[in-house]
Parts: sequence; structure tokens; C-alpha cells
Amino acid sequence: MILAVVGPGFITANVDNDAGGIWTYSAAGAQFGYRMLWTMIPMTLALIVIQEMTARMGAVTGKGLSDLIREEFGFRITFLMMVGLVICNFGNVVTEFAGIAGSMELFGISRFISVPVCAAVVWLLAVKGSYKMVEKVFLVASLFYFAYIFAGFMAKPAWEDALLATITPPRIHELKDHAYVYMVVGLIGTTIAPWMQFYLQSSIVEKGIEEKHYGASRLDVIIGCVFTDVVAWFILVSCAATLFVAGHHDIRDAADAAQALKPLAGNYAYILFAAGLFNASLFAASILPISTAYTVCEGLGFESGIDHKFSEAPVFYWLYTVLIIAGAGVILLPNVPLVKISILSQVVNGVVLPFVLIAMLVLINKHELMGRHTNTRFYNIIAWGTTIVVIALSVILLFAGTAG
Repeated sequence: MILAVVGPGFITANVDNDAGGIWTYSAAGAQFGYRMLWTMIPMTLALIVIQEMTARMGAVTGKGLSDLIREEFGFRITFLMMVGLVICNFGNVVTEFAGIAGSMELFGISRFISVPVCAAVVWLLAVKGSYKMVEKVFLVASLFYFAYIFAGFMAKPAWEDALLATITPPRIHELKDHAYVYMVVGLIGTTIAPWMQFYLQSSIVEKGIEEKHYGASRLDVIIGCVFTDVVAWFILVSCAATLFVAGHHDIRDAADAAQALKPLAGNYAYILFAAGLFNASLFAASILPISTAYTVCEGLGFESGIDHKFSEAPVFYWLYTVLIIAGAGVILLPNVPLVKISILSQVVNGVVLPFVLIAMLVLINKHELMGRHTNTRFYNIIAWGTTIVVIALSVILLFAGTAG
């Protein structure tokens, strides 16, 4: 049963370690050393709770999150949320193609070759493939994240310092530092991105997972969340042990992090990091446009799903196509501030997240919708706590920026 259901939770969690995520974790390690590792435990707990809530809603209701939001809050609020998510996700799509370009340039391949070819592969995968075939490809891609765990060991970190930092909370003066808070919000935004909830619930519904499969689906979510954050921990640790220690605190993007690792951790770590970046970027460049198309079409009442033909779901496929072409096209333009787009997209994820979480919490606590599967008190404490913390950090970030 577990093998039959596994997929949506594991895939969704691992796409989270995309080009923007890798760059954010790398930047956190390079800029602050091990001081950001404390975020991993609370973020993993929050990610498990939120993703499990999403999977549960999909299995119990048989509807996508956008559908449920439209039914509960009306078309106007749904439309505004869809517009916000499209803008937010487009920044993420651009970041993925920037990761493809940067990683391939490390191997001597021009972006004018790698980006168009990968855009075509990504488009064909969804348009010509079935859900089962696409899911198998994504599951294989998820396994390539072990490259970052190997790279972390090659960096030879101070394990005792890293483990201690993981369980040591931040100091008060650190939370008054604008750069520090900005990075924390970025880490939250890249770990618990708003698009994940929409994609996971849509995948649960399209795969046909029902209430009776709920136990195995929950296990799929938990395994995926733990694995993806273990990978994130190793990315952060490897950059803290090499770049931060060497005084290389400012990195332009994830490809720059891989390049900087070469003289510090050796050729193998460099190749693993660069190859992992390409895999992650291509993986996410496939998922994010699909997620956006799912979200918008469900929310606005259009047919959606990669098991449909182009003629059966034209809005779904055209939106998917436009996002890929536009995202890839931006990378080929001269003088585009890709670094600013990358980090800003992660921070915007963190700022937008509370709105999605509030909608989810209202829905999942409705007894007439969820029956006996409404949230427990523990789940509500974690989910509402995450929402409040993200809002508080965003306010701190705003006032710290104004004061600065």
C-alpha cells in the first residue's frame, strides 16, 4: 500500500530544494556559518504538519485546495490569491532556469544551448506523458539529492559545532539584525513554499488517493519532509564549513557556491554540488509550472491535469507553456538581476505563506467538510504558531528595513 501511494508527498517536499532553495541554504551557510542551523528542526516539524494537513484534505474531500478556497471564500478572493501565486511562482520558475543555466555553464555548456533544450524537455514531459510516467521520473530525480549529503561529508565540517548549533536557539540581538531576519524569512519561504500546498493536494486528487489510503499517504509526506530537510541541513553545513570559514561570505547564486567549493572541498564535492544543482533545477522547472497551472485552473474552474490531452485542458496546458517559455526567455536576456530575483522570490514565498495557511486552517477545521479528520489541538497549535511566527518575522523584517 505504501509503495502504491508514495509519490506526491515525497516529490513535493524534494522539489522544495530547488535552485532558489539551494542558493538560499548556501547563502545562509556562507554568510552566517552554523548559526542558521537551529531553523531546521522547527521548520521540519512545521513542514510535516502543513503537508500532512494538505494531503489529508485532498484524500478526504477529493478536491484541490484552489477548489476548496473558491467554494469557501468566493471567486474574488480566489482570483486575487491566484494572481499573487502566479507572480510569486513565475519568479521561482525564472530561478529554476537560472539554476539550469548556471550549473551547465560550470561544465562548459552555454545557457543558449542548455536553457532551450531543457525547456523543450520539460514541456514534452508533461504534454506527452501520463501522470504515472511523470511521477516515476520525478521520484528518480528525487534520489539525486543524495549528492548533497555526500558533498556535505566531503566538506569535513566540525560535526560537534554543527550538531550543537542545530539545537541552540538564536540570541535576541540576532533577531534585531535585518540581514539575519531577512535570511530566516527566506529559509522559511524556501522550505514551506505556498505553491507546495496547492501542488500536493492536486497530486493527491489526480492520483486517486482516497480516505482509506490516508495512513500510507501520511507516511509518504513525513518521509519526504524529513529527507528534504536533511538534504537542506547538509547544504547549509557544507557551505558553512568551507565558504564561511574561508571568508567567502557573499555568493551570487547556487552555481557560484558550487564554484567556490572547488578549491575548498575538492573536485568531487564541486561536481556533486553542480550536478545536484542541475538535477534540482530541471526537476523544479517541471513541477512549478505544473503546480501553477493546477492551482489557477482549479481556482477558476477550468479543466486541469496531465492525464488530460491538450485539447481537453487547453487553459491548463497553455498556462504551463507560457510559464516555461517566459521563464526560460528571461534567462536569455542580457543584464537581468538573477540573484535579486532568486532571493526575493524566496522571501516573497515567506510573506505570502500566512495567507495560504490561514485559508487552509479555516477549511481543515470545518467539521462538515472534513468530518472526523479535522485538525487535532496539536496540529492547530503548530500550524497557527507557524503562521504567527512568519507574520511576526515579516513585520520585524519590514521595520528593520525601515530603520536601516
